Amino acid sequence: MQTTVEPIRGTNDPVQSLELSLVVPIFNEEQSVGPLVERVVAAMVSYPHRWELILVDDGSTDATLVNARKYVGREGLALRIVELQRNFGQTAAMQAGIDTAQGRLIATMDGDLQNDPKDIPSMVSELERRELDLLVGWRKNRKDGLFLRKIPSWCANYLIGRITGVKLHDYGCSLKIYRASIIKQVKLMGEMHRFIPAWVAGVVPSSRIGEMAVTHHAREHGVSKYGISRTFRVILDLLSVMFFMRYKARPGHFFGSLGLGLGALAMLILLYLSFDKFILGNDIGTRPMLMVGIVLLLSSVQMITTGILAEMIARTYYRDDASPNYIVRQIFDDQSQA
Repeated sequence: MQTTVEPIRGTNDPVQSLELSLVVPIFNEEQSVGPLVERVVAAMVSYPHRWELILVDDGSTDATLVNARKYVGREGLALRIVELQRNFGQTAAMQAGIDTAQGRLIATMDGDLQNDPKDIPSMVSELERRELDLLVGWRKNRKDGLFLRKIPSWCANYLIGRITGVKLHDYGCSLKIYRASIIKQVKLMGEMHRFIPAWVAGVVPSSRIGEMAVTHHAREHGVSKYGISRTFRVILDLLSVMFFMRYKARPGHFFGSLGLGLGALAMLILLYLSFDKFILGNDIGTRPMLMVGIVLLLSSVQMITTGILAEMIARTYYRDDASPNYIVRQIFDDQSQA
């Protein structure tokens, strides 16, 4: 059952407002969740403002949730656990954590112990110093396999940067710091968490997005949730990102441009065949070019009508869409333990 809770008091001055929410999606990380919480507490002990830790259990089937709940109510830790009803994927889990977060700033990181929470305080300082809205971690010395992880990641980062115009070394690093007022304007869907900088660039200028080198550790427990198949999903997601960044509010322009281009080519072919038939007197009934021209003309009409329908759907989406892409089963925090 989803409940509404008041901001959790951290370990610092109680009169301060909540400054930072650390969001960590977790899925089948029963061995990692305990050390994760301990490392977060150790890393944030010198942080001078109020903060909270939000663990989002994305439908784990092992003891991840049980192990995480042991830390609820621990002295010196403001912990909130959001249990999702089933596995919705990392993007939806991250969205659930962002929606739950109440801090002025929001940090996100993976729950597999490869990101180091010790980088968070320095990243917060860097974000404020450079007056950024998003600071992305750069795994400069990445502890992953070369062929299955590093090379596909390098290729993906290059393509994403070229297409989106947001130049970063490492799009895939989950360790990021956001201003809550900015990231809450972005709705994450599908598997688009790796393209968050591109989505944020649709809300603020790319000059307010930066990166910073961070520590990266080799995986200690469990297995990676990603394989080589991720590369193909990234390519498909990248095409979607390109479409949404350029044509989300005006999809008719995308399909209409294709339709007009195909229509112009069809008209050229048909005009040439008409000249050949009626002026030169040649037979065109068996010419393959005639069939090509007709198919292009029909495709043109289809693209233009698709663009009109897409415009209607887009307007309906902007007017009516407010539903989340996840379902919360229950929230555990200090109050639920009382």
